[in-house]
Amino acid sequence: MTSPSSSPARTAFDPGDMRPTDFYRVMNSVVVPRPIAWVCSRSAEGVHNLAPHSFYTVACVRPPVVQFTSVGRKDSLNNVEATGDFTVNLVPEELFEQANATGTDFPPDQSEAEAAGVRLEPSERVGALRVAQSPVSIECTLHSTVRLGDSTVVFGRVEWISVWADAVRDGRPRIEALRPLARLGGNEWCTVGEVRAIPRIPYTRWAEDPSIGEQVRGR
Repeated sequence: MTSPSSSPARTAFDPGDMRPTDFYRVMNSVVVPRPIAWVCSRSAEGVHNLAPHSFYTVACVRPPVVQFTSVGRKDSLNNVEATGDFTVNLVPEELFEQANATGTDFPPDQSEAEAAGVRLEPSERVGALRVAQSPVSIECTLHSTVRLGDSTVVFGRVEWISVWADAVRDGRPRIEALRPLARLGGNEWCTVGEVRAIPRIPYTRWAEDPSIGEQVRGR
């Protein structure tokens, strides 16, 4: 373990002393990598919106709920509130440029998917379409929203998940077949890269065998 006296020097970032946009850039650079919710929604007029949101995660297991954050009032938020459903689609490596293009601030009456050449198709349980070229689509109905400052967290109850059959093995989707992209800081994106697997250590084993702790500590 590194002692305090030998710790590397640190640069401090105080949100109280920085412009919000500058601190936002710092947050985006340290909360990494972030999974991408490629959210497909539809307006009350029937226009299909597709936008990448990298403030995204699982919110609850029982019931199954996912969440994404709209920084400011984006079309995705307006549409979900108007129609009550949406899909979250995984962004595979091969759709890198298309996903980036759908982040453009098109007017609400224009479809990002059409402009970027992304093919959409009907979902199974909700009215919002899904990305046909995405190996995973999560179909959601609106559970609730929470306003936090300049942002709104959207919670979606998961009604259905569909995964390409050749990406499922032993009862679960496999990361090497999904090949998802993730967001980093600035304009940086990343692939999964090296995947490491390690089993969690039950406390009973930890308590019974002191050598496990020594191995973990590197002694």
